[in-house]
Amino acid sequence: QVQLVESGGGLVQAGGSLRLSCAASGRTFSLLAMGWFRQAPGKEREFVAAISWGAGSTYYADSLKGRLTISRDKAKNTVYLQMNSLKPEDTAVYYCASRYVPGNLYSGTEYRYWGQGTQVTVSS
Repeated sequence: QVQLVESGGGLVQAGGSLRLSCAASGRTFSLLAMGWFRQAPGKEREFVAAISWGAGSTYYADSLKGRLTISRDKAKNTVYLQMNSLKPEDTAVYYCASRYVPGNLYSGTEYRYWGQGTQVTVSS
């Protein structure tokens, strides 16, 4: 079993920045990747970013590329999402997730464990 705990969400003005964190505990020895997803009210969950746990390769949603940086601290079993130049349309609940099988990192279907989510609200 794995527990993922997100933190760092909050209310920020447009143009501001936030850094989300996700700490993993439990089954981390076979972790292949960690990802961030978000879901806005009335919308489907969408991929935000992912990072391979071993090599640290990063993947971003095309629409968000350039404003985000995903990173990980293997010693702390923690993944981070630095978000800059935030826009009101970035308002959503952000979830981190972990996966243990190779495949399409952009799809949420093969991520095994999910955090409870952290709310990000960007005011105009």
